[in-house]
Amino acid sequence: MFKRMLIIALITAPGLARAAEPSPGARLAATCAACHGTAGATQGSTLPPLAGQPRQTLSAALHAFKTGKREATIMTQLAKGYTDEQIEQLAAYFAAQKEPAK
Repeated sequence: MFKRMLIIALITAPGLARAAEPSPGARLAATCAACHGTAGATQGSTLPPLAGQPRQTLSAALHAFKTGKREATIMTQLAKGYTDEQIEQLAAYFAAQKEPAK
């Protein structure tokens, strides 16, 4: 009985279940990893690194892709699927990441 109560207490303890949960921005950023690298640390010079760029710059670029003011084969289509809130979450996430070493 004590063992069962201990397990239940650990499972329901405040903060334990949420500690491993990624932020909404991190979850959305996982879709960017194939082209822009893990956490936006792009390898090579073909695509720009997203990590460490100013939040406002990232947000403006994503909004420009979404509205079609900035054209790109893939990004224009991807950005159309994001809400304004999701764009802000992505921009905040990448801005908070460490800029890749050059």
